[in-house]
Amino acid sequence: MTKTSDQGELRKFVAPEFVFGSGARFLAGRYLMNFGVRKALIVTDPGVTAAGWTKQVIDRITSEGISCALFSGVTSNPRDHEVMEGARVYKNEGCSAIVAVGGGSPMDCAKGIGIVSSNGNNIISFEGVDKVPLPGPPLICVPTTAGTSADVSQFAIIADTVRKIKIAIVSKSVIPDAALIDPETTVSMNEELTACTGLDALTHAVEAYVSNAHSPITDLHALEAIRLVSANLVQAIRNPDDREARTRMMMGSLHAGLAFSNASLGAVHAMAHSLGGIMDFPHGEANAILLPYVIEYNFSAAAERYQRINEAMGLADQQSSDVVAAFVRLQKEAGAFKRLGAMGLHKDDIPGLARTAMSDACMVTNPRRPTVKDIEKIYEKAF
Repeated sequence: MTKTSDQGELRKFVAPEFVFGSGARFLAGRYLMNFGVRKALIVTDPGVTAAGWTKQVIDRITSEGISCALFSGVTSNPRDHEVMEGARVYKNEGCSAIVAVGGGSPMDCAKGIGIVSSNGNNIISFEGVDKVPLPGPPLICVPTTAGTSADVSQFAIIADTVRKIKIAIVSKSVIPDAALIDPETTVSMNEELTACTGLDALTHAVEAYVSNAHSPITDLHALEAIRLVSANLVQAIRNPDDREARTRMMMGSLHAGLAFSNASLGAVHAMAHSLGGIMDFPHGEANAILLPYVIEYNFSAAAERYQRINEAMGLADQQSSDVVAAFVRLQKEAGAFKRLGAMGLHKDDIPGLARTAMSDACMVTNPRRPTVKDIEKIYEKAF
């Protein structure tokens, strides 16, 4: 039997319907009308509400004759009890669809609310891959950050407050029905949020490209994301009103999301999820801190792919140290180069963090299979 080439291997690629461009946020009402919705739950957070984006979306929805209930009790790194409270509001208000307005936290929380609303049980019980039996109600996402890509992914990351870990729920059931991707909403991000979310998008793309589940289609999206983010992140930070840079960053985030949703991720995210369970700091920041050291560890298992990543960033250097240096340089230019010790982590936390990271779903697709000791050493290097 003739061996099938990488190009011809059987692959599946999933993505929501999405609209990209200025004014996309105003289409939420039209989509809800198409779904036959009479009342929608709007899931958002205080920061997005203060920026005015939530009101703009609600006003357009209500102008279409559709009622809205509001759930804004979402914090960064959305927690299990927030999901459960949101599901209670959804039921009590008689909603039949969900609209998420915000970054990764409101979107992941909205996914969790949809899961619980259709399936019952505590959100933590759905941890893992393909563990969601019934699809949720219609979900529309209006992302306001260029980085998390939750609007196009089949991942939902929720903090388990009992075990103090972040769990990954991976299922086609959590893919939004529509993503309304409007770059205008990102102009309200401050420098720190722009840097963290941008580096999150870059990490998504890098990990998807070297993932052992990559494909020719995910490779295209991952490399384009790397090109766009590496070329525009610093400009978006230094000139926040530069609409062209913001648009390119949002497009980079979209490409990264399409890549990682289908190729999955790796050790950076597994380790960042573990950190997020005990340290309440931005997920993108955790990714940025860990990425260079994971690249250094993985390089021998995917050298050619990391070299192509370097080329996508416009660099010619090819050695492991050169690739790592390129990412450190970008982090420093973005003002986001930090150490875990400076973030409040204690060295005696590392063994527990490593054990938790090893059980994360994202570790399965890392190009090199680590041991617990390997992961401990990576944390120590980032300390």
